[in-house]
Amino acid sequence: MKGNRLTLITVGVVLVYLVILVGWHLYDPTDRFTEAVPGADNRPAGSARKADDVLIGEFFMKENVDVKTGELKGQWPCFRGANHDNIVMNAAKMKLVDGAFKEMWTVETGEGHASPVISDGKVYFLDYDEKLSSDALKCIDLVTGKQLWHRWYRVPMKRNHGFSRTIPAIYDNLVVTIGPEGHVMCCDKETGDMIWSMDMKKRFNTEIPFWYTGQCPLVDNGMLVLAPAGKDTLMIGVDIKSGETLWATPNTVGFKMSHSSVMPMTIGGIRTYVYIGVGGVCGVSAEKGDLGKLIWSASKWQPSVVAPSPLQISSNQIFLVAGYGAGGALLQVDKTGSGWNAVIKDSYKASAGMSSEQQTPINHSGTLITILPKDGGGMRERLAMYSPTNLHSPIWTSAADERFGLGPYIIVDDKLFAFKEDGELFVYGVGTKSMTLIMKQRVMEEGIDAWGPMAFADGFLVVRDSKMVKCLKVFE
Repeated sequence: MKGNRLTLITVGVVLVYLVILVGWHLYDPTDRFTEAVPGADNRPAGSARKADDVLIGEFFMKENVDVKTGELKGQWPCFRGANHDNIVMNAAKMKLVDGAFKEMWTVETGEGHASPVISDGKVYFLDYDEKLSSDALKCIDLVTGKQLWHRWYRVPMKRNHGFSRTIPAIYDNLVVTIGPEGHVMCCDKETGDMIWSMDMKKRFNTEIPFWYTGQCPLVDNGMLVLAPAGKDTLMIGVDIKSGETLWATPNTVGFKMSHSSVMPMTIGGIRTYVYIGVGGVCGVSAEKGDLGKLIWSASKWQPSVVAPSPLQISSNQIFLVAGYGAGGALLQVDKTGSGWNAVIKDSYKASAGMSSEQQTPINHSGTLITILPKDGGGMRERLAMYSPTNLHSPIWTSAADERFGLGPYIIVDDKLFAFKEDGELFVYGVGTKSMTLIMKQRVMEEGIDAWGPMAFADGFLVVRDSKMVKCLKVFE
């Protein structure tokens, strides 16, 4: 009986599985499917996106609306300050803080080197949020460090010595940024409202440099000047309020985008936009009659990587400098009867004269100040002063134990602030032929790659390394 019962159970189980197996083969799940047609999901028109589509400025958030920004009116409105020279003069008759500088606040950032600007008690800087794969423009209160608002947009990228590198530009009530992939965004600096945007990579077929965009926006009398250095267009002028392109310079020289920024200069009595691209250096007219016209270029000196911007050292001479073994060069530009003549008068390796790898030197009271690069020989990474008439022999260098790597420096009245790349701040008194160390202070305990330029306004100095932005009270 027991054996018969087991046989019946076995047969029953087999039959059940046979029924399931046959049913599974005969069942057709598609008889309940409905055809997916455009509009059936009620998605708003125009919201479909390709993988590489970037909606610049698409997200926004306002925070800490109760923060009162006070009556601060100081300005550090763009890369190298209002006069494009990295110098602040007549700092409201303030005096240097006696003793250690007070640390006002610290803000953590995504990995990068994008430094801030300051306007009316607010700090603005571009950041990259790896979790959101997004560029983000942040507005922070200068005194408290509290974030007031931020606007961001998704643009997936891979880390390459960080992400963001550029400094915004402030003009009137607007703030303009250039993201790592060449995305230009213009916002209201008070409300964060989106005004207009531009994708240089798509519009001009720009080849973004290997370490992402390092070019900072230049605003000249309400006109935004950019160097997309694309296939057909070298430089453009844009109405900053509307985003309308006012003029475009054809790229007849075939330059590509570098990490350098456009600098305004008056050469031979003609106001000029000077740019070092990959391929050479050029001058574009900023005069009304010839606005946007390429008036001269020189291709004899053309490093493959250029980070510092061109520096005017006389009425017709421009100092050019780049890292990775390029060294320095002296460009002379003269007006001739038939046009212009731009000639490299001198060029040399970094160990043979004034040079810099990343920061743009300062022309202060007829003296040129730089931090020599790692390949600068025995004086590598030191602060150095040169005469414009002799670029090969320094008139002063910092001590052997005062080396700064790729760190930035800025002059406020007669004080030079130099930020060592490991986060230590040095302050020097600046003379006509030398500098005297006044003090030094460890600002970042474990500073890493503090390469971003500093910003100063209302007695506050804002510094950053690759992972944080910090504010110090240095004048009172």
